[in-house]
Amino acid sequence: MTWGTERLNALVTGQAEPPPVVKILKLGLLDEWGPGWARKVWQPTREVLQLDGSMFGGYLAALADQIFAFATLSVIPEDKAFRTVNLGVQFHRVAREHSLKIEARVVAQSRQVISLEALFHDPKDRLIAKATAQQVVTPMP
Repeated sequence: MTWGTERLNALVTGQAEPPPVVKILKLGLLDEWGPGWARKVWQPTREVLQLDGSMFGGYLAALADQIFAFATLSVIPEDKAFRTVNLGVQFHRVAREHSLKIEARVVAQSRQVISLEALFHDPKDRLIAKATAQQVVTPMP
C-alpha cells in the first residue's frame, strides 16, 4: 500500500477530509477505484448549472482533473507526487441536471509522465464528454 492508495481508501470510506476546493466546487469524492482506474457517479446541484440548466464546460474540466487525480493516486510510487500538466475535454452532448458516471483510466505510465483518459456518461449511458490528461511525476515535497 502507498500513500496514494491509503488516501483513496480513506476517501471511499469517508475517513479522510476532502480538500477545501472539493467542498467549495461541490465535486464530491469517489465511489470505487482499482489499480489504474477510478470511478464515481456525480449529481450536479442547481448552483453549478447555467441559467438554461446546462453544465458549464469548465466545471466538467474540474471534475475530469479530480477523477484523473484519483486514478493517478492508484499508481503513483510511494516517494513521488504529481501535477497536471495537460488537460483536454471534448464535449459530445450537453450535460444537464442529471447524474454523470465518470471513469478515468491510466493509459500509459513512465517514470516521469502518467497519461490518462476519462469518459463521462449520462444515466442512459450516452457519452457526454471525453477527457485526456498528463500528470508529471515529481519528487515528494
